Amino acid sequence: MGPPLEGEPKRKRTWVHCPIIVGAGPSGLAVAACLSDLGIPSLVLEKAHCIASLWQNRTYDRLCLHLPRQFCQLPLMPFPQAFPKYPSKHQFILYMESYASHFSIKPRFDAQVQSAEFDLELGCWRVCVGEEEEELVTRWLVVATGENAEPVVPEIPGMERFGGRVIHTSGYKSGSDFKGQKVLVVGCGNSGMEVSLDLCRHNASPFMVVRNSVHVLPREMLGFSTFGVAMALLKCLPLRLVDKFLLAMAQLILGDTDKLGLRRPKAGPIELKNLTGKTPVLDVGALSHIKSGHIKVMGAVKEIRKGGVRFVDGRKEDMDAIVLATGYKSNVPSWLKGDDIFTGEGMPQTPFPNGWKGSNGLYCVGFTRRGLLGTASDAHNIAKDINLQWKENN
Repeated sequence: MGPPLEGEPKRKRTWVHCPIIVGAGPSGLAVAACLSDLGIPSLVLEKAHCIASLWQNRTYDRLCLHLPRQFCQLPLMPFPQAFPKYPSKHQFILYMESYASHFSIKPRFDAQVQSAEFDLELGCWRVCVGEEEEELVTRWLVVATGENAEPVVPEIPGMERFGGRVIHTSGYKSGSDFKGQKVLVVGCGNSGMEVSLDLCRHNASPFMVVRNSVHVLPREMLGFSTFGVAMALLKCLPLRLVDKFLLAMAQLILGDTDKLGLRRPKAGPIELKNLTGKTPVLDVGALSHIKSGHIKVMGAVKEIRKGGVRFVDGRKEDMDAIVLATGYKSNVPSWLKGDDIFTGEGMPQTPFPNGWKGSNGLYCVGFTRRGLLGTASDAHNIAKDINLQWKENN
């Protein structure tokens, strides 16, 4: 990519001597902190007006971490000891704000990256920022926008005819907005389960659509985190044996979920997570409401009609609102050009733990499908790799 062609708007070009990190969520902050610990500055670009914008602006009020805090802390700084085992959304945001302050990370907000491309002639990355198209030039570019950058909104036949409220979970805050209403919840992952539970607690009637098989595990086993138990067992036992143990304990604690319309996949929960990135649901109370009938499990939707829905089994139900608990996706393909790390879906081509580095000073973090543990691992690796080059040139 050379200089602007004739007729193109001229861009203000600024040389940035340090790494540019795109995204001020947990992943971007983690890399900035690891670089800071090695004495390397960075420029963090964030399209929103705050750090951790997904957590601050697009999560529901009752959200808590699904895993114990020791599995969710960022590098070099643990959670405060006074925090509970499963910190709330607001506590996690406070932790990240303290984290940014501790490492003197001061992102440039309202700085949306329009495009980024490696310039062979310059031997650097050209990063176009904002509506005025300022161009920043750097040797190192860290993509930290993560796998949850944009909501996934499925195309359901007849949605335009519905007439009622339709929102993605990114816009859902509390079941108090749906008191006394019949609500179709599309999706049965952790978000779908928790939204359904929240709706129940506010006297709404959720109908949860289960289109595919799903693993539901207890969040804890005999007072210990299920995730922690699994991680400990994997150190000394084969994965499939650990999966069999988890499923046996789930059957003992939760009962046969197949009878509730929640069919388990053929692959075990950890095997499936490694193969597809699909996370098992950790039950925090929704299952008891399913057993009592307060949360109704439904099959796939055939079509949406005015004020209601028709399912593939022929059943029809009137609905007041629809909540799409259909997840998120990467937005990398919309702005990163000519890279060698990402697939067309915006996920690393090389699986964890080796997907963090590309060529020409390009890195990615927050795409491991292993939560903040994966983020911490990638952040350390990226900082160490940049440090070797930094020492050679400074």
